[in-house]
Amino acid sequence: MDQKTALSAFSALSQDIRLAAFRRLVEAGPDGMAAGGLAEALGARQNTLSSHLGQLVQAGLVTNRREGRVIRYFARIEAAQALAVFLTETCCGGQPEVCAPDPQARMEGFLMSERKNVLFLCSGNSARSLMAEVILNAEAGDRFRAYSAGSDPRGGPHPYTLELLRNLGHDVSGLRSKSWGEFEGAEAPRMDFVFTVCDRAASEPCPVWPGQPISAHWGLPDPVIATGNEAERRLAFVESYRMLRNRLTAFASLPMESLGWLSLKREVDAIGKMGGETPA
Repeated sequence: MDQKTALSAFSALSQDIRLAAFRRLVEAGPDGMAAGGLAEALGARQNTLSSHLGQLVQAGLVTNRREGRVIRYFARIEAAQALAVFLTETCCGGQPEVCAPDPQARMEGFLMSERKNVLFLCSGNSARSLMAEVILNAEAGDRFRAYSAGSDPRGGPHPYTLELLRNLGHDVSGLRSKSWGEFEGAEAPRMDFVFTVCDRAASEPCPVWPGQPISAHWGLPDPVIATGNEAERRLAFVESYRMLRNRLTAFASLPMESLGWLSLKREVDAIGKMGGETPA
């Protein structure tokens, strides 16, 4: 990347809405986001956001594609990578560790010398995110410390969630629904990974998590709103548990110490697209 292109990119990212839009598109990964959904997530008017997105496109940071009446936008990850390389080469003397806030933050691999904190987010924090918290702590609690929270938790854990987890031998004595605000303060655990497991939470403006954790969207159907008879509704919870367990097994099996940050981000994005299949 030459200096002129880098300056254009920096200029485009220097405005708060454009920076927030670019971050959202990076989080959305290869699926991108429709203009309307992006405007809603950022709390911006669509016509105003369209102007900002046009500047990001002009700077080479974003691309778009028309899908019928909808325009979908995508972050150009390679442009962000080129911008990082430009900074490394021109400002850090070609040594990323010089500019990293922590020498261990170099992209040589995700160090697993300590347990990593993982936060699972949903809207109500009554089913899917609670299941994910329990599963990861049970399956890989020696390497990960899992938490869960909701953007709008109005009740406690769903009775079917608690019943299913108990029947599968999990300890649910301390399980509760809680707001993601509990994880924003200075005293809150510093997160290494943040995963949304419902579409509503993924589209809402999330808190800015300290330390820039790796994030991904692992959306699943909501078992709480499943219809049918009682057996069919309970089966929806079983299916959510099965899919989450498969994804978390794949996540815990990643060779994190040999993966750079960007590679690890791609891996967790891919896990979020898994269905109910058992990981190889």
